[in-house]
Amino acid sequence: MALAEDRPKDDAQPLWVERVPPAWWVLGVILLTMPAWANDFFLFQVMGWTFILGIIALSLMFLAGYGGMVSLIQMSVAATGGYMVAIFGTSGAELSMGLSWWLYLPLAILIAAIFGTIVGALAVRTEGIYTIMITLAIAAAFFYFTRQNYTIFNGYSGFNLVVPPDLFGIDWRQPAPFYYLTLGCALACYAAVSYVSRAPFGLALQGVRDNPRRMAALGFNVTAHRVAAYTFASVIAAIGGILLVWQNAQIAPGTAGIPAVIDILVIAVVGGISRPIGAFIGALIYVLLRTFSPDVLLAFGMSGERFKLLIGLGFLAVVFFSPDGVLGLWERWRARRARRGDPLTGESE
Repeated sequence: MALAEDRPKDDAQPLWVERVPPAWWVLGVILLTMPAWANDFFLFQVMGWTFILGIIALSLMFLAGYGGMVSLIQMSVAATGGYMVAIFGTSGAELSMGLSWWLYLPLAILIAAIFGTIVGALAVRTEGIYTIMITLAIAAAFFYFTRQNYTIFNGYSGFNLVVPPDLFGIDWRQPAPFYYLTLGCALACYAAVSYVSRAPFGLALQGVRDNPRRMAALGFNVTAHRVAAYTFASVIAAIGGILLVWQNAQIAPGTAGIPAVIDILVIAVVGGISRPIGAFIGALIYVLLRTFSPDVLLAFGMSGERFKLLIGLGFLAVVFFSPDGVLGLWERWRARRARRGDPLTGESE
């Protein structure tokens, strides 16, 4: 047997490098260099919004894909995080407390996680349509509570002039810095979900999703795993909510309105609810339609307000042809090409 030092080292690569497909390297280069060739509108409004909505939809994807729990409370949890930043930090409203960022950021995430955990403790005792209905009911109650409460949430007006802290002498609300901020948070959340899904907790959660009775017989606490999943998903959603309020520089009850709650569900389902990357694919599709479809409709003499119709039709089409969203369509296309053989080589994959 050859010694390790006698083996050729020229072709040696780390194992994680070999496992990353070339397409991922290309995507990474595009994302990292985008501020060099994309305009400010695309960086801030399109890509920044895509990453933010993708993070919030990622929290729903974790619950539904790995836990089998379709929750409609994630946008409300995100809004809780945003509201806490406005309340504990600084804004244009007198209700804000003006704490330092290293205090109000952990507090915002903690309170949002507690809120999501409490909702999860109630929701996990139901299944299927009942879980959807109870989380939808709480989301609706949250919307009306924030709209009518002026002591804490400043009622209908909400909070304005809520901007990121000026750290390291950088204005993080400028297009390029904000793009990299949202990209970094999106990558961190994606990595966290991917890691947890392969960790013992994530594997146990998937077992609970597939066969809760058998997992309980094996000694696993089914309820505790489901509630913990809500806690983890709430932390992810809170991060997205904080970024959302920084992007808009304001937060109001409409941020967590029923249309916004449904939009997160549409994003997660359209992208593909079985894998984390699906949340960001669905978010990109939604943002592109939301941003550019009104102009297209106006060009054809139609009202720009009908963009929701296009989003709804696209949602129905994707779900009809692929229950697993765009990712499912991609997998079906690859499987069909493999059966027919690669047209370039004539060989099956």
